Amino acid sequence: MAYIPSSSRYDSMTYNRCGNSGLLLPALSLGLWHNFGGVDDFKNARRIVRHAFDKGITHFDLANNYGPPPGSAEENFGAMLKKDFSGNLRDELIISTKAGYIMWPGPYGNWGSRKYLVSSLDQSLKRMRLNYVDIFYSHRPDPETPLEETMMALHDIVKSGKALYAGISNYKAPEAKRALQILKDLGTPCLIHQPKYSMFERWVEDGLLNVLEEYGVGCIPFSPLAQGLLTDRYLKGVPEGSRASKEHGFLKTNDITPEKLEKIQKLNDIAKRRKQSLAQMALSWLLKDKRITTVLIGVSSVEQLDNNLACLKNRLFSSEELNEIEVILKA
Repeated sequence: MAYIPSSSRYDSMTYNRCGNSGLLLPALSLGLWHNFGGVDDFKNARRIVRHAFDKGITHFDLANNYGPPPGSAEENFGAMLKKDFSGNLRDELIISTKAGYIMWPGPYGNWGSRKYLVSSLDQSLKRMRLNYVDIFYSHRPDPETPLEETMMALHDIVKSGKALYAGISNYKAPEAKRALQILKDLGTPCLIHQPKYSMFERWVEDGLLNVLEEYGVGCIPFSPLAQGLLTDRYLKGVPEGSRASKEHGFLKTNDITPEKLEKIQKLNDIAKRRKQSLAQMALSWLLKDKRITTVLIGVSSVEQLDNNLACLKNRLFSSEELNEIEVILKA
């Protein structure tokens, strides 16, 4: 049967302004880093994307190397777009992709040169069967390429119409500030920054969030659940089928230390008192900061997606809860 989006898809989602731009993003966005590649179940991935849109998630985040194999997440997403989001439905979507990590062999398939960024985006557009993406990111800073070259490439990509907005990812505060100033001077202000940020990864609090606020740039944390650690999946070890159990996953069993497990269990106790799952509390904890535009979630099932979406029902924390969480995290 042909997919017909829910008529109530915008009724329950919160949309936040992205920095000083005119763009609104859903409080939760869907990342296709895992579970959407060639090694994964296409029908399940398609169900997740449809359900996400039915629930008001309009932002879908990719990168050239997402899979595995690299490129396959974009190919699969392109097939979904053709099957389910034809016509004007494309105009209801915010689609992002990135380049910065190794994608093809040789000196032109990695990092941040103009050659790589422009070529990579052209390939991404072909894989997704699109004329443009809404956001194109420099996926990481390149220590060997002048920052001016990388930012000029983003500027020219936006001016060419192949992307509507420019973004950066994995830039620390000092290099982010330089990048934002260069883009501002070029006349293509940076829309958004995508850093790794969770209860267990808090480096963005040491200056980056202040820089983004100063320049009017949105923030979209990735890995908000620490690759699944901040869920109930690992309360009793490593279950079969989890990210830590997969050979091609980024979370490894040695990441799950006794100290981490103790923190997870204590955080879970607070979540229970709040009538939330641990994942819901971890997402709400990020969204409490007004500098966070949207949080990028990754899921392996429709049920997991619904569990994450339920975080929007309880985003307020008491000072006592926040203090208790800090004591656990800093122990």
